Amino acid sequence: MKIAIVGGGAAGFFASISAKEHNTDAEVVIFEKSQKLLSKVLVSGGGRCNVTNGCDSISELCSAYPRGGKSLKKAFHVFNNNHAIAWFESRGVPLVIQDDLRVFPQSGSSQNIIDCFLDEAKRLEIEIRTGKSVKTIIPENDKLGIVFEHQEDRPEKFDKVIVTTGGSHQRNGLNWLEKLGHKIENPVPSLFSFNMPDETITVLMGVSVDNSMVKVQGTKLISEGPLLITHWGMSGPAILKLSSFGARILHEMDYKFNIQVNWANERNAEMVSLLMNDIVKEHPHKSLSNFRPYNLPGRLWSYLLEKIGLSESRTWKEIGKKGMNRLVNVLTNDTYTVNGKSTFKDEFVTCGGVSLESVGLTTMESKVVKNLYFAGEVLDIDAITGGFNFQAAWTTGWIAGRECAM
Repeated sequence: MKIAIVGGGAAGFFASISAKEHNTDAEVVIFEKSQKLLSKVLVSGGGRCNVTNGCDSISELCSAYPRGGKSLKKAFHVFNNNHAIAWFESRGVPLVIQDDLRVFPQSGSSQNIIDCFLDEAKRLEIEIRTGKSVKTIIPENDKLGIVFEHQEDRPEKFDKVIVTTGGSHQRNGLNWLEKLGHKIENPVPSLFSFNMPDETITVLMGVSVDNSMVKVQGTKLISEGPLLITHWGMSGPAILKLSSFGARILHEMDYKFNIQVNWANERNAEMVSLLMNDIVKEHPHKSLSNFRPYNLPGRLWSYLLEKIGLSESRTWKEIGKKGMNRLVNVLTNDTYTVNGKSTFKDEFVTCGGVSLESVGLTTMESKVVKNLYFAGEVLDIDAITGGFNFQAAWTTGWIAGRECAM
């Protein structure tokens, strides 16, 4: 049996190893269009490679995927984050689960993951061909012929093919799959930070808040978590999660919108007001600069006070009713204008790809082309940060490889 893997990234290697381990007699070949293998793995997680997440349940795992979570539920019962952790550790890559449940190689280097894949491919005698860009696939009886760019004389035939080409920046990168009959969901960026060129809060770059709530005005989009102020605007898990769940909506808004930041992460403004009044009663003679609510960073607290016209030297009992109202409002409803987005080019994640309507997710086989399978980000599956996007690659790759080997 001859099995082709189109794409030499995370899902491609995982699928190829799964195929070969499930059928040691199979001839497995990885085709990568560039000269670099696993390039996204190398830069992921700041070069540390956040391989998966340590969450406890399938339902929690599914909830991390704005697109594809419910569809992946059965697949996660077959191969989930616990299976992935065991997979890597059994192959000599010890992992650590951080307090935030992100999982990294103990070495702190993504090179360990790359070396693991390359070693496994060598051990299993998986052939790897770089500089091989696939132009199209031609179904022919029960075989699939792969036509390469600049090599159109005779298609190379395979019994099974797994497409693991990753996310596409442009829809035309998926045209060849659409021509085969697959439904394509338009790719748009996901997991991006917000640009705020007209906002002065960027002078606080590097300041982070552990627990915030962010809402996009005029939508139902809301998220909670750590927020990081950058020299271009805002980032951090709260912002990235918002961009992930709102990928299509924010794209339609041309990335121009207002956000409301709740620095207290308290939905009920009355509760914030009560806390402020308690501070006035308990610390009336303390200056505003000497007592910060919600453990807000000093620079941010100073910025917010200046924004609403309250002097840091004032005591809490001196702020008055109007000052208190301004303070509660800025803590719960601080508004900023977003104009654009920033993505880390090497780590881009897309929403969109081959529609899950075109794929049987128990096998990852195409519903329109027999013996053609999919795995990884080429599918319309994407997740928030925390190792979930890689987990989708491991799950779909493992299943696609197993099914191909049968």
